[in-house]
Amino acid sequence: MEIKRLKELADRSYNSGMYTFTDFLDMAQLSDYYEHEKELNYANPEAFGGYELAERKVIRFGNEESLGYSQDYPVTALSILPVNKKFSDDLSHRDFLGALMNLGIKRELLGDIFVRDNEACVFCLDTIAEYIISNLSRVKHTTVKVQVCQDVSSISTPKTEDKLIQVSSIRADAVIARVYNLSRQEACALFPEGLVYINGRLTTENAKGLNPGDQISVRGKGKFRFETEGGLSRRGKINCQIKIYI
Repeated sequence: MEIKRLKELADRSYNSGMYTFTDFLDMAQLSDYYEHEKELNYANPEAFGGYELAERKVIRFGNEESLGYSQDYPVTALSILPVNKKFSDDLSHRDFLGALMNLGIKRELLGDIFVRDNEACVFCLDTIAEYIISNLSRVKHTTVKVQVCQDVSSISTPKTEDKLIQVSSIRADAVIARVYNLSRQEACALFPEGLVYINGRLTTENAKGLNPGDQISVRGKGKFRFETEGGLSRRGKINCQIKIYI
């Protein structure tokens, strides 16, 4: 979404005294938004995707303090479940997304999709939730049912794996290379290609230092959190604790 369109939504909220919302923005669009966030602060923007670590998010302009009333984000979480799990296909994120797109739904109306054990949780705008419930009946060759997810936290809480790595420095390229078993050259090449996001912001500076709590997303590789920087190993390497999202 262009910054011009975000400015229009911010102005509408500010001038009319009402909330306005974007569709779901992807990571590249959100990164552009973060670069211009200060320019929009007069309309109190905030981004949310249905759960804390969402990659795709809706931006809301307006808050209770400025407008005098509250309004939730227009986001619904839906569970997509095989009717007979025993005979279901091996279903992937791509399968669920493809089935939804085949209903004529645009990608910007859909947020993140979680897939576990051939079941999915999809975040979508409220306006299309009932349509999905009524019309999505098959993913690949598997008959499915769709219902509103009552316990989002149980599905959206990611599984993680702790990993101890040793690096020569806590530069982003060095840590990424070690986490994903890449050469330093391969890790460095990810940055100019626009594949690395740190805390939701596109990062082209491969030498950027990491801090505890930083969330790093590498498109095509995965996501991890830089937890702590420890002491030195016997070979003089820096011990770092990483939490990988799986």
